[in-house]
Amino acid sequence: MKFNHEEFEENNFSITRYESMLRSNDVKFFDSDEFESIIHHYLENGKIAKAKKAISLGLSQHPSSVNLKLLQVEVLIFEDRLDKADNLLAQLHALEPENEEIYIQKANILSKQNDHIKAIELLSTALQFTADEADVHSLIGMEYLFMDDFENAKINFMRCLETDDQDYSALYNIIYCFDFLEQHEEAITYLNMFLDKNPYCEVAWHQVGKQYFDLKDYQKALAAFDFAIISDEYFIGAYLEKGKVLEKLKRYNEAIENYRITLELDDPTSFALLRIGKCYEKLGNDDLAIQHFSKTVHEDPLLDKGWIAITDFYMRKRNYQKALYYTNKAISIDAENVLYWKRYAKINNRLAFFEEAERGYRKALELGNYELETWLNRSDILKFIGESDAAIQNMHQAIEFYPENAEVQFRLAGLHYEKQEYDKGEFHLRKALELDAEYVIVLEELFERVFNLTMVQNIISGYKEQTN
Repeated sequence: MKFNHEEFEENNFSITRYESMLRSNDVKFFDSDEFESIIHHYLENGKIAKAKKAISLGLSQHPSSVNLKLLQVEVLIFEDRLDKADNLLAQLHALEPENEEIYIQKANILSKQNDHIKAIELLSTALQFTADEADVHSLIGMEYLFMDDFENAKINFMRCLETDDQDYSALYNIIYCFDFLEQHEEAITYLNMFLDKNPYCEVAWHQVGKQYFDLKDYQKALAAFDFAIISDEYFIGAYLEKGKVLEKLKRYNEAIENYRITLELDDPTSFALLRIGKCYEKLGNDDLAIQHFSKTVHEDPLLDKGWIAITDFYMRKRNYQKALYYTNKAISIDAENVLYWKRYAKINNRLAFFEEAERGYRKALELGNYELETWLNRSDILKFIGESDAAIQNMHQAIEFYPENAEVQFRLAGLHYEKQEYDKGEFHLRKALELDAEYVIVLEELFERVFNLTMVQNIISGYKEQTN
């Protein structure tokens, strides 16, 4: 620890001295190690221009430094100047053919060019020369992830963890692979093996709990999160997950207690405030529920779940005016959120503001919400307000997404018959009957006059006789 502190102080001194030199334009000598530390500092802080200047000055003082040239390669790759980086790596390989960083950077180039198999081959070569096998296995694992080869990715991340059991990023990647492969039982077995050697690893217990949660084994999930909290009483994630489990078990007061602990341990999170509100709503405490929903949107105005919780709360209470007020506030913050527009349409429909309701459904469709219900509701409103042509156009657009849907076809039949376009009406009526005759109720309820037409009844009766 003392060494790390001294190293930190030394690096700070080098950076301060270097920046002082830049301000004074008085060129001073730095050894190559100092330049490496300075360049790493700038790269880690995203100061690419300063890193490039330090590389240039470093190479002017140490023109044969392979490590500085490798940092130059790293910057070239970052800037997508891959050909130049490749040429420089070829020169460096001739000088130091056993330098693992050369193979790693070459693999980085190939990865950027989507040649992940060759990148893995080079990284495998780097393994022969490196003293840090875990780091290289991690890079190989990432290449396999790019190819969606989760089994091989998992194996390489496991090798990282075998080398360093504190490498939690590798542990998270392993669980990511298990999750993607839906291998929850296998994940639990692996985590238990890991916990046999590291019984107080809060991250592993946390992940065990999440696996049991996915398997809906809530009692075991609860026990795992309790062990995570025993291992680290300040582990906010474990309290949040425990709260979610307690909600599933309908133990809402205990869930609230766990969410409240997270608020005490750190700044309030919108997720915890939202879940507390949901728990109070389940407990029938409307005042505290709406109070916490309001705190949620105050804490994070961009969280749509918060605005939706408030809106849905008032919709359930049939207080549509307040529901509309909060939906309008939400839309003023994010007018591209389709969930807001769907609620806007539904609320205006309940309030009999049909033109606004149609606008809401239209906006939802424009934003890519192609659910059947949205098309149907918009069509019904357009018909009601006398916009039959627009309703027909809307249903024809719906057919592109739902070509074999009887509800759409029956509506088109009704709309065309109302316009006395009998051939078109008959075409869609026959098509609808073929798809699902039971939905003739759509015609009966929405187009009663059309349904009672003799020509329509004859077609329906003829179809029934034909199928019986």
